Amino acid sequence: MSIEVRVPTLGESVTEATVATWFKKPGDAVAVDEMLCELETDKVTVEVPSPAAGVLGEIVAAEGETVGVDALLATIAAGEGAAPAPAAASAPAAEAAPAASGGSVDVMVPTLGESVTEATVSTWFKQVGDAVAQDEMLCELETDKVSVEVPAPAAGVLAEIAAPEGSTVDASAKLAVISGAAAGAAAAPAAATATAAAPAPAAASGKDVANAPSAEKAMAEAGLSADQVTGTGRDGRIMKEDVAKAIATAAAPAPAAAPAPAAAPRAPVAAEDASREERVRMTRLRQTIAKRLKDAQNTAAILTTYNEVDMTEVMALRNQYKDQFEKKHGVRLGFMSFFTKACCHALKEVPEVNAEIDGTDIVYKNFVHMGVAAGTPQGLVVPVIRDADSMSFADIEKAIAEKGKRARDGKLSMAEMQGGTFTISNGGVYGSLMSSPILNPPQSGILGMHKIQDRPMVINGEIKIRPMMYLALSYDHRIVDGKGAVTFLVRVKEALEDPRRLLMDL
Repeated sequence: MSIEVRVPTLGESVTEATVATWFKKPGDAVAVDEMLCELETDKVTVEVPSPAAGVLGEIVAAEGETVGVDALLATIAAGEGAAPAPAAASAPAAEAAPAASGGSVDVMVPTLGESVTEATVSTWFKQVGDAVAQDEMLCELETDKVSVEVPAPAAGVLAEIAAPEGSTVDASAKLAVISGAAAGAAAAPAAATATAAAPAPAAASGKDVANAPSAEKAMAEAGLSADQVTGTGRDGRIMKEDVAKAIATAAAPAPAAAPAPAAAPRAPVAAEDASREERVRMTRLRQTIAKRLKDAQNTAAILTTYNEVDMTEVMALRNQYKDQFEKKHGVRLGFMSFFTKACCHALKEVPEVNAEIDGTDIVYKNFVHMGVAAGTPQGLVVPVIRDADSMSFADIEKAIAEKGKRARDGKLSMAEMQGGTFTISNGGVYGSLMSSPILNPPQSGILGMHKIQDRPMVINGEIKIRPMMYLALSYDHRIVDGKGAVTFLVRVKEALEDPRRLLMDL
């Protein structure tokens, strides 16, 4: 029995799409919901999952073809995915055989989090033929924001690696196959087969970075080369809208200077130095961080203003009540809740620091979703504490502790890192004395905290040693004037130097 694969609903007012990439070819075994191909419309990219398990039969719409909604893309011979297993010849059959065996267990991609549909296999901790214990870590996956470790669902022998390092997998893909302990001898021949087959998926994954057919056509028509266009698709892939943007940029005055920074080649390296270098591919998280930070510099008019705060009163208040606070609320009283409260207080007086630019409009936020930057082994992430302006000290400390732990464990969802209106970054925990933080787009302000250091200060005509901290506010000068930025920092300074002002809303 054949099952038809048709174009899904593409979205309101979208009537056609271009077949960009086929991830499978005729004769390949496919699982239910495994991604078969990718379609492109003028605005979005749509992945088409398999409606049933079986073998991919005919591909009706080849790469580069334009198709309408509900058009036939391909056919699947349902239920035939495991049928060729007895035959020794076909590769799909070899892949299906271990799964069909009673002593074999498939290792699937775990839940990646809300709105995350794919990941990159970054590291395999085990090799084909290795014995594994139940819950032992097999590999690590990376998404745009978090890292996910994949444990072994059962004890046995790793018989097959279906997704090698560097390959991109969707949320329902098979990663590997584990054979039962008794099947250890049988796993050895499978190891050779899997090792030999390993380069094939890697080569296929290279297709993910091929430019969209519609983009290739648009570049040819415009006379542009790929190095003149910045790709925003998956893994830097050039999409149709990227070409349109490049054409618009080229039509603007002084186009010659624009490509220079992006196209600057790496300086020549001496042969004796090259042999001592190590080249490592950037993780998806690091690529995302790099892109967002550069976008912020290219878009916003970032300026930083500084001030300093005497932490004497905050430290005294914290020392006086920290034991009672922890006993009652079950969480330690830190400095972040004081800074969060002080910022929420200052944002009410200077609302433009809590706003964002949307085209020619300014969007003022009558709430504070506070982003708290957190360093993790994988890179910088910014979990968001929602409605921080209406939370108590205890609620803020609990939220910061919980989000921080989830960030370090790589378990934050995309939803938990979106929607922030203002950000606090504490470089002081690493010993930073002063720095200029970069905005977290589309936000218009970010406060940088730094190390508390005893310094001599003149107070009422006398020199006294006080615990001082430099504060830095980076802001978007397109929306925030210098007066507003300085006023914000002064209000934060006043609230921290006399915390009673926070209780009285002064």
